[in-house]
Amino acid sequence: MEFDEFDDAILHPGSTRTMDFDVIEHAVRDILTAIGEDPLREGLQKTPARVARMYTELLQGYATDPLALVNDAIFEVQYDEMVIVRDIEFYSLCEHHMLPFLGRAHVAYIPNGRVLGLSKIPRIVDMYARRLQVQERMTRQIADFLRDLLRPQGVAVVIEGMHLCAMMRGVKKHDARMVTSAMHGAFRSNLATREEFLQNIARGAAELRF
Repeated sequence: MEFDEFDDAILHPGSTRTMDFDVIEHAVRDILTAIGEDPLREGLQKTPARVARMYTELLQGYATDPLALVNDAIFEVQYDEMVIVRDIEFYSLCEHHMLPFLGRAHVAYIPNGRVLGLSKIPRIVDMYARRLQVQERMTRQIADFLRDLLRPQGVAVVIEGMHLCAMMRGVKKHDARMVTSAMHGAFRSNLATREEFLQNIARGAAELRF
């Protein structure tokens, strides 16, 4: 498969970034001191190192190489009906407060001679979720990536998320959830296609709970 036609920023979104564990640990110690804690007390001595290791997992999307992620799992198939993967769980960090937001993503595309291996769509969602994010941008990034990767007839992404920055602080609304969408091609131009997608993800969709 040839990827030369794709924009480098789409194919390698942050894949050269590395984390500096020493800087993260030092910063966590400073925060603990600043809030009046003692970073040397028994329960906190290893906290800076734990936080640094945690960030490698929560923010691993910066280091994900899309070429390795896709791994030639694009297949030539003459199929032109809607492909939907719904209820994809995701966990991300809000870039404004670095608090978690989590929820489900629903992704659909209409092939134009090529289909993507089933497991790759949840991995693409994870690639963008595992970064400092805002939900609106994440929704658009997933849709744009699939559009540029597959050149399908259309792509649709709907994400519903619950944000701890709105639940633990600020307005403190526990049940508030945010829904965002991004549509390309047939999903944007054809109302019937868009409605078919929305009806499919609504039918039997799992309730989003903590």
